Amino acid sequence: MYFKTIYINYKQKQYEEVFLVSALWLTCAVASAQQALWGGSPVVSPEIHDNHTVTFRLKAPNARSVQVTGDFLPTQKIETPFGEFDGPGVADLVQKDGVWEFTTPHPLEPELYSYTFLVDGLKINDPGNVYMIRDVASVTNVFLIGGGRADLYKVNKVPHGTLAKVWYNSPALGMDRRLTVYTPAGYESGDTRYPVFYLLHGMGGDENAWSELGRTAQILDNLIAQGKDRPMIVVMTNGNAALEAAPGESSLGYAPPNMQLPKTMEGSFETAFPEIVSFIDTTYRTIPDKQSRAIAGLSMGGFHSMHISKEYPDMFGYVGLFSAAIMPDPNTTSPVYQDIERKLKVQFDQKPALYWIAIGKTDFLYQANTDYRKLLDEKGYPYEYYETDEGHIWKNWRIYLMEFAPKLF
Repeated sequence: MYFKTIYINYKQKQYEEVFLVSALWLTCAVASAQQALWGGSPVVSPEIHDNHTVTFRLKAPNARSVQVTGDFLPTQKIETPFGEFDGPGVADLVQKDGVWEFTTPHPLEPELYSYTFLVDGLKINDPGNVYMIRDVASVTNVFLIGGGRADLYKVNKVPHGTLAKVWYNSPALGMDRRLTVYTPAGYESGDTRYPVFYLLHGMGGDENAWSELGRTAQILDNLIAQGKDRPMIVVMTNGNAALEAAPGESSLGYAPPNMQLPKTMEGSFETAFPEIVSFIDTTYRTIPDKQSRAIAGLSMGGFHSMHISKEYPDMFGYVGLFSAAIMPDPNTTSPVYQDIERKLKVQFDQKPALYWIAIGKTDFLYQANTDYRKLLDEKGYPYEYYETDEGHIWKNWRIYLMEFAPKLF
């Protein structure tokens, strides 16, 4: 989940219909115009220099202003219907001979970055960059600065696991539903049994989020090859209990992505979760016991991980809360959220192998996590805590995955 994404859609609501209908046409038209005007040579954007500064370019001779907005720029405070959050920074491009250009003033640290252009206030993708990614209802361009942690996001010369889109039946939710399942290199040709890590997304996300935005397969491939992770199966669920699968990949067709879904954080997903565990244990070569199962998630997925693990204390030996929402809406009446402290006592009396909490210093859920840690401290429940800079962003969640996974099993 990414609340600054909500804000962008909310504040630019007047542009949404135009953008959704015409973005592809506009991108193709601008790209074609570039090729025609430049003799078949498109404008190079982004251009990553040897010193890790990056230049962005857009040929738009009739534009009055062009800006780039991205997570590599200093954040700005944004007022949203949900409160004040850190939003993406904005920088102005300068025009010369019809080409607008901006170069980052400082080298960028190794990381996977996202950005878009604002042309006279209209958000468009960079026609010079075919690499784009969807986060809920926002589509942004991406680029990678290699080195350090970011090398784990790359496809390196190591044995590769397999990502599969798998359907299972959920009687509790009354539909067939889809999962993304990572199996480690060698799974298909062997007979080894593996531990299972259940990895959950945030509000508005889906079963594609962790594999696409989170680079899960690349991270696991590289950590396993380095001997830092035990080979494992990773199950990336769809936590939207009212949906079959990701937007555009279910019987709803090309319905617009929507964060305000029914059955969100009201107990349905937690109640039905044992069906997923049962399906995985009967379909894959798993080690079907508590000490060989982990669950973790970001934001809403952290909320789900907390409540599922306490609801089924015999199911998971490892629990990770990444920038987690903690307590339910007080108007929610599901039994899942009743007697929380008693259920936590049962869970911690059984001594989970690892209870891991991570959050960024400027995350809007920082105080909720501080309060939860205070409760755990008062009860004497052991946990590990990991704190980073910045806020509710995929950069942090990828870092948390890289830190948490080597601690498993």
